Amino acid sequence: MPDWMNGGDIAFPNLGIYLKDVPRSFSIFGFTIMLYGVIIGIGVVLAFLLISKVAKRDGQNPDDFYEMGIYTLIIGILGARIYYVIFAWEYYKDDLLSILNIRQGGLAIYGGVIAGTATVIVWSKIKKKNMFEMLDTAFTGVLVGQIRGRWGNFTNREVFGGYSDGLFAMRLPIEAVRARDITAELSAHIPEGANYIQVHPTFLYESVCNLILLIIILIYGKKKAFKGECTLMYLGGYGIIRFVIEGIRVDQLLIPGTHIPVSQALGMCLFIFAVVTDIVVRVRMKKGLPAAGTKTAGAEAVEEEKEEKEG
Repeated sequence: MPDWMNGGDIAFPNLGIYLKDVPRSFSIFGFTIMLYGVIIGIGVVLAFLLISKVAKRDGQNPDDFYEMGIYTLIIGILGARIYYVIFAWEYYKDDLLSILNIRQGGLAIYGGVIAGTATVIVWSKIKKKNMFEMLDTAFTGVLVGQIRGRWGNFTNREVFGGYSDGLFAMRLPIEAVRARDITAELSAHIPEGANYIQVHPTFLYESVCNLILLIIILIYGKKKAFKGECTLMYLGGYGIIRFVIEGIRVDQLLIPGTHIPVSQALGMCLFIFAVVTDIVVRVRMKKGLPAAGTKTAGAEAVEEEKEEKEG
Protein backbone atom coordinates (compact mmCIF):
# COMPACT_ATOMS: atom_id res chain seq x y z
CA MET A 1 0.00 0.00 0.00
CA PRO A 2 1.35 3.48 -0.87
CA ASP A 3 2.18 6.00 1.86
CA TRP A 4 0.69 8.80 -0.21
CA MET A 5 -2.99 8.64 -1.16
CA ASN A 6 -4.96 10.76 -3.58
CA GLY A 7 -7.77 12.78 -2.06
CA GLY A 8 -10.53 10.48 -3.32
CA ASP A 9 -8.91 7.16 -2.41
CA ILE A 10 -9.99 4.78 0.36
CA ALA A 11 -8.03 1.69 1.40
CA PHE A 12 -8.42 -1.37 3.61
CA PRO A 13 -4.73 -2.36 3.84
CA ASN A 14 -5.10 -5.57 5.83
CA LEU A 15 -7.67 -6.83 3.35
CA GLY A 16 -5.55 -5.80 0.38
CA ILE A 17 -8.27 -3.48 -0.92
CA TYR A 18 -7.41 -0.12 -2.48
CA LEU A 19 -10.26 1.94 -3.94
CA LYS A 20 -9.27 4.81 -6.21
CA ASP A 21 -11.25 8.02 -6.61
CA VAL A 22 -14.35 7.01 -4.64
CA PRO A 23 -16.76 9.87 -5.45
CA ARG A 24 -18.74 11.91 -2.95
CA SER A 25 -21.04 13.26 -5.62
CA PHE A 26 -21.84 13.38 -9.32
CA SER A 27 -23.30 16.01 -11.63
CA ILE A 28 -26.38 15.96 -13.85
CA PHE A 29 -26.99 18.96 -16.09
CA GLY A 30 -24.59 20.98 -13.98
CA PHE A 31 -26.36 20.17 -10.71
CA THR A 32 -24.27 18.38 -8.08
CA ILE A 33 -25.93 15.40 -6.41
CA MET A 34 -24.39 13.98 -3.24
CA LEU A 35 -24.09 10.20 -3.10
CA TYR A 36 -25.04 10.46 0.58
CA GLY A 37 -28.53 11.58 -0.43
CA VAL A 38 -28.84 9.01 -3.22
CA ILE A 39 -27.91 6.17 -0.87
CA ILE A 40 -30.42 7.34 1.73
CA GLY A 41 -33.07 7.68 -0.98
CA ILE A 42 -32.51 4.10 -2.13
CA GLY A 43 -32.65 3.03 1.50
CA VAL A 44 -36.07 4.66 1.88
CA VAL A 45 -37.41 2.79 -1.17
CA LEU A 46 -36.05 -0.54 0.08
CA ALA A 47 -37.47 0.18 3.54
CA PHE A 48 -40.98 0.66 2.18
CA LEU A 49 -40.73 -2.49 0.08
CA LEU A 50 -39.80 -4.55 3.14
CA ILE A 51 -42.45 -2.89 5.30
CA SER A 52 -45.04 -3.78 2.66
CA LYS A 53 -44.02 -7.45 2.71
CA VAL A 54 -44.00 -7.64 6.51
CA ALA A 55 -47.39 -5.90 6.69
CA LYS A 56 -48.92 -8.43 4.27
CA ARG A 57 -47.38 -11.31 6.22
CA ASP A 58 -48.88 -10.06 9.47
CA GLY A 59 -52.33 -9.28 8.04
CA GLN A 60 -51.90 -5.51 7.94
CA ASN A 61 -52.76 -3.13 5.12
CA PRO A 62 -49.55 -1.95 3.36
CA ASP A 63 -51.35 1.20 2.19
CA ASP A 64 -51.53 2.36 5.81
CA PHE A 65 -47.75 2.42 5.95
CA TYR A 66 -47.37 4.32 2.69
CA GLU A 67 -49.77 6.99 3.95
CA MET A 68 -48.17 7.13 7.40
CA GLY A 69 -44.69 6.91 5.91
CA ILE A 70 -44.93 10.26 4.14
CA TYR A 71 -45.40 12.08 7.45
CA THR A 72 -42.95 9.86 9.31
CA LEU A 73 -40.20 10.37 6.72
CA ILE A 74 -40.47 14.17 6.67
CA ILE A 75 -40.75 14.56 10.44
CA GLY A 76 -38.05 11.93 11.00
CA ILE A 77 -35.54 13.80 8.85
CA LEU A 78 -36.34 17.05 10.65
CA GLY A 79 -35.92 15.29 13.98
CA ALA A 80 -32.60 13.78 12.91
CA ARG A 81 -31.26 17.18 11.90
CA ILE A 82 -32.54 19.01 14.99
CA TYR A 83 -31.05 16.37 17.30
CA TYR A 84 -27.67 16.64 15.57
CA VAL A 85 -27.62 20.43 15.61
CA ILE A 86 -28.59 20.59 19.30
CA PHE A 87 -25.67 18.41 20.36
CA ALA A 88 -23.23 19.89 17.83
CA TRP A 89 -24.29 23.51 18.39
CA GLU A 90 -20.72 24.80 18.60
CA TYR A 91 -20.28 24.00 14.90
CA TYR A 92 -23.41 25.90 13.83
CA LYS A 93 -23.79 28.82 16.26
CA ASP A 94 -21.63 31.15 14.14
CA ASP A 95 -23.18 30.14 10.82
CA LEU A 96 -26.89 29.52 11.29
CA LEU A 97 -27.57 29.07 7.58
CA SER A 98 -25.35 25.98 7.59
CA ILE A 99 -28.06 24.29 9.66
CA LEU A 100 -30.09 24.00 6.47
CA ASN A 101 -27.28 22.23 4.58
CA ILE A 102 -27.76 18.50 5.11
CA ARG A 103 -26.07 17.48 1.86
CA GLN A 104 -22.79 16.96 3.72
CA GLY A 105 -24.37 14.78 6.40
CA GLY A 106 -25.28 15.71 9.95
CA LEU A 107 -28.36 13.57 10.55
CA ALA A 108 -28.51 11.81 13.91
CA ILE A 109 -30.28 8.45 13.81
CA TYR A 110 -31.69 8.74 17.31
CA GLY A 111 -33.26 12.08 16.48
CA GLY A 112 -34.99 10.49 13.52
CA VAL A 113 -36.11 7.50 15.60
CA ILE A 114 -37.58 9.72 18.33
CA ALA A 115 -39.43 11.99 15.90
CA GLY A 116 -40.53 9.10 13.69
CA THR A 117 -41.81 7.05 16.61
CA ALA A 118 -43.81 10.00 17.90
CA THR A 119 -45.32 10.42 14.44
CA VAL A 120 -46.36 6.76 14.25
CA ILE A 121 -47.96 6.97 17.70
CA VAL A 122 -49.96 10.09 16.81
CA TRP A 123 -50.98 8.73 13.39
CA SER A 124 -52.07 5.42 14.94
CA LYS A 125 -54.20 7.23 17.51
CA ILE A 126 -55.88 9.37 14.84
CA LYS A 127 -56.51 6.41 12.53
CA LYS A 128 -57.43 4.10 15.43
CA LYS A 129 -54.74 1.57 14.59
CA ASN A 130 -52.78 -0.54 17.04
CA MET A 131 -49.63 1.51 17.50
CA PHE A 132 -47.60 -1.42 18.86
CA GLU A 133 -48.38 -3.46 15.78
CA MET A 134 -47.61 -0.51 13.51
CA LEU A 135 -44.28 0.13 15.24
CA ASP A 136 -43.27 -3.54 15.03
CA THR A 137 -43.61 -3.40 11.27
CA ALA A 138 -42.22 0.11 10.81
CA PHE A 139 -38.98 -0.63 12.66
CA THR A 140 -38.02 -3.30 10.13
CA GLY A 141 -37.96 -0.51 7.56
CA VAL A 142 -36.03 1.76 9.91
CA LEU A 143 -33.29 -0.86 10.12
CA VAL A 144 -33.09 -1.11 6.34
CA GLY A 145 -32.64 2.65 6.19
CA GLN A 146 -29.91 2.52 8.81
CA ILE A 147 -28.08 -0.32 7.06
CA ARG A 148 -28.05 1.64 3.80
CA GLY A 149 -27.51 5.03 5.39
CA ARG A 150 -24.20 4.06 6.96
CA TRP A 151 -22.78 3.59 3.46
CA GLY A 152 -23.64 7.21 2.84
CA ASN A 153 -21.30 7.94 5.75
CA PHE A 154 -18.68 5.89 3.91
CA THR A 155 -18.85 8.05 0.78
CA ASN A 156 -18.78 11.15 2.99
CA ARG A 157 -15.66 9.90 4.82
CA GLU A 158 -17.33 10.26 8.21
CA VAL A 159 -18.54 8.14 11.14
CA PHE A 160 -15.23 6.35 11.73
CA GLY A 161 -13.43 5.38 14.89
CA GLY A 162 -10.03 5.76 16.47
CA TYR A 163 -6.80 4.17 15.32
CA SER A 164 -6.93 0.52 14.30
CA ASP A 165 -4.57 -1.98 12.73
CA GLY A 166 -7.15 -4.76 12.78
CA LEU A 167 -8.36 -6.82 9.84
CA PHE A 168 -10.92 -4.19 8.73
CA ALA A 169 -8.74 -1.11 9.37
CA MET A 170 -9.51 1.67 6.88
CA ARG A 171 -7.21 4.38 5.53
CA LEU A 172 -8.50 7.82 4.59
CA PRO A 173 -6.50 10.75 3.18
CA ILE A 174 -6.22 13.54 5.74
CA GLU A 175 -7.55 16.08 3.25
CA ALA A 176 -10.74 14.04 2.78
CA VAL A 177 -11.94 14.17 6.38
CA ARG A 178 -13.04 16.93 8.73
CA ALA A 179 -10.18 18.35 10.76
CA ARG A 180 -12.17 18.03 13.98
CA ASP A 181 -12.41 14.26 13.47
CA ILE A 182 -8.64 13.78 13.56
CA THR A 183 -7.89 13.11 17.22
CA ALA A 184 -4.52 13.26 18.94
CA GLU A 185 -4.43 9.45 18.88
CA LEU A 186 -4.94 9.36 15.12
CA SER A 187 -2.33 12.06 14.57
CA ALA A 188 0.19 10.11 16.65
CA HIS A 189 -0.23 7.07 14.40
CA ILE A 190 0.30 8.85 11.07
CA PRO A 191 3.48 7.30 9.59
CA GLU A 192 6.27 9.69 8.70
CA GLY A 193 5.84 10.90 5.14
CA ALA A 194 2.27 9.61 4.89
CA ASN A 195 -0.89 11.66 4.34
CA TYR A 196 -3.54 9.33 5.71
CA ILE A 197 -5.16 8.24 8.96
CA GLN A 198 -5.92 4.60 9.72
CA VAL A 199 -9.20 4.05 11.55
CA HIS A 200 -11.94 1.70 12.69
CA PRO A 201 -14.65 1.65 9.96
CA THR A 202 -17.44 2.03 12.49
CA PHE A 203 -19.93 2.73 9.70
CA LEU A 204 -19.26 -0.85 8.51
CA TYR A 205 -19.50 -2.34 12.00
CA GLU A 206 -22.88 -0.74 12.56
CA SER A 207 -24.23 -1.61 9.13
CA VAL A 208 -23.38 -5.30 9.59
CA CYS A 209 -24.71 -5.41 13.17
CA ASN A 210 -27.95 -3.77 12.05
CA LEU A 211 -28.31 -6.36 9.28
CA ILE A 212 -27.96 -9.16 11.84
CA LEU A 213 -30.52 -7.47 14.09
CA LEU A 214 -32.93 -7.11 11.16
CA ILE A 215 -32.65 -10.81 10.29
CA ILE A 216 -33.32 -11.77 13.92
CA ILE A 217 -36.40 -9.53 14.11
CA LEU A 218 -37.78 -10.79 10.78
CA ILE A 219 -37.42 -14.41 11.87
CA TYR A 220 -38.71 -13.90 15.41
CA GLY A 221 -41.50 -11.59 14.29
CA LYS A 222 -43.41 -14.56 12.90
CA LYS A 223 -43.85 -15.95 16.43
CA LYS A 224 -43.54 -12.90 18.69
CA ALA A 225 -45.14 -13.27 22.09
CA PHE A 226 -47.03 -9.97 22.00
CA LYS A 227 -47.57 -6.89 19.85
CA GLY A 228 -44.77 -4.46 20.49
CA GLU A 229 -42.14 -7.10 21.19
CA CYS A 230 -40.31 -6.50 17.90
CA THR A 231 -40.23 -2.81 18.79
CA LEU A 232 -38.56 -3.69 22.08
CA MET A 233 -36.12 -5.92 20.21
CA TYR A 234 -35.19 -3.00 17.98
CA LEU A 235 -34.82 -0.52 20.84
CA GLY A 236 -32.79 -2.93 22.95
CA GLY A 237 -30.79 -4.45 20.10
CA TYR A 238 -29.85 -1.19 18.45
CA GLY A 239 -29.34 0.37 21.86
CA ILE A 240 -26.58 -2.07 22.79
CA ILE A 241 -25.08 -1.96 19.27
CA ARG A 242 -24.87 1.82 19.44
CA PHE A 243 -23.56 1.77 23.00
CA VAL A 244 -20.58 -0.36 21.99
CA ILE A 245 -19.81 1.31 18.65
CA GLU A 246 -20.28 4.86 19.93
CA GLY A 247 -17.43 4.25 22.35
CA ILE A 248 -15.10 3.77 19.36
CA ARG A 249 -16.22 6.73 17.24
CA VAL A 250 -14.28 9.99 17.11
CA ASP A 251 -17.26 12.22 16.18
CA GLN A 252 -19.27 11.68 19.34
CA LEU A 253 -22.04 14.10 20.28
CA LEU A 254 -21.63 14.79 23.99
CA ILE A 255 -24.15 15.61 26.69
CA PRO A 256 -23.54 19.34 27.34
CA GLY A 257 -21.11 19.94 30.20
CA THR A 258 -19.91 16.32 30.26
CA HIS A 259 -17.66 13.93 28.38
CA ILE A 260 -20.48 11.40 28.04
CA PRO A 261 -21.60 10.56 24.47
CA VAL A 262 -25.34 11.22 24.35
CA SER A 263 -26.04 8.32 21.98
CA GLN A 264 -24.11 5.94 24.21
CA ALA A 265 -26.10 6.97 27.28
CA LEU A 266 -29.39 6.82 25.36
CA GLY A 267 -28.50 3.45 23.87
CA MET A 268 -27.90 1.89 27.28
CA CYS A 269 -31.10 3.42 28.69
CA LEU A 270 -33.12 1.99 25.79
CA PHE A 271 -31.50 -1.42 26.20
CA ILE A 272 -32.42 -1.52 29.90
CA PHE A 273 -35.93 -0.22 29.17
CA ALA A 274 -36.50 -2.87 26.48
CA VAL A 275 -35.26 -5.78 28.61
CA VAL A 276 -37.23 -4.74 31.71
CA THR A 277 -40.40 -4.04 29.72
CA ASP A 278 -40.22 -7.39 27.91
CA ILE A 279 -39.83 -9.21 31.23
CA VAL A 280 -42.72 -7.30 32.84
CA VAL A 281 -45.07 -8.00 29.92
CA ARG A 282 -44.20 -11.69 29.88
CA VAL A 283 -44.82 -11.94 33.63
CA ARG A 284 -48.21 -10.26 33.16
CA MET A 285 -49.08 -12.68 30.39
CA LYS A 286 -48.20 -15.67 32.58
CA LYS A 287 -50.59 -14.30 35.20
CA GLY A 288 -53.32 -14.11 32.57
CA LEU A 289 -53.23 -10.32 32.27
CA PRO A 290 -53.40 -8.75 28.79
CA ALA A 291 -50.21 -7.50 27.16
CA ALA A 292 -49.95 -4.01 25.72
CA GLY A 293 -52.01 -3.53 22.59
CA THR A 294 -54.41 -6.42 23.33
CA LYS A 295 -57.86 -6.67 24.86
CA THR A 296 -59.41 -9.20 27.15
CA ALA A 297 -62.18 -11.42 25.76
CA GLY A 298 -64.74 -9.43 27.74
CA ALA A 299 -63.50 -6.10 26.37
CA GLU A 300 -63.62 -7.43 22.83
CA ALA A 301 -67.21 -8.66 23.32
CA VAL A 302 -68.31 -5.25 24.63
CA GLU A 303 -66.65 -3.51 21.69
CA GLU A 304 -68.29 -5.86 19.16
CA GLU A 305 -71.70 -5.31 20.77
CA LYS A 306 -71.18 -1.54 20.59
CA GLU A 307 -70.26 -1.73 16.90
CA GLU A 308 -73.35 -3.82 16.14
CA LYS A 309 -75.59 -1.24 17.84
CA GLU A 310 -73.96 1.63 15.97
CA GLY A 311 -74.36 -0.29 12.70
